[in-house]
Amino acid sequence: MRIVTYKKVKEFVEKDSNVSTALYEWYHKVKRANWNNLLELKKEFNNVDYIGNERYVFNIKGNHYRIVCIVFFASKKVYIRFIGAYAEYDKIIAKTI
Repeated sequence: MRIVTYKKVKEFVEKDSNVSTALYEWYHKVKRANWNNLLELKKEFNNVDYIGNERYVFNIKGNHYRIVCIVFFASKKVYIRFIGAYAEYDKIIAKTI
């Protein structure tokens, strides 16, 4: 898959280095992936949730952080919309991501 918004990963690691290992591990797994649908994505990340409108929530680092992405299976692209701690995710969940 092609992660179009890598800059968000880099910026978040600069802001919160505690998640760097888990975030870079997630990034490299996604980059190597070649998913065609949600079932294939769930084989790699069993804790991912589809929240509608092509958006998926990944839980990383022991469920303490969330990554919200738009995933387009046909074009093999992933757009990161949000990276943050669980508490930050709870604040934005009511808003459109």
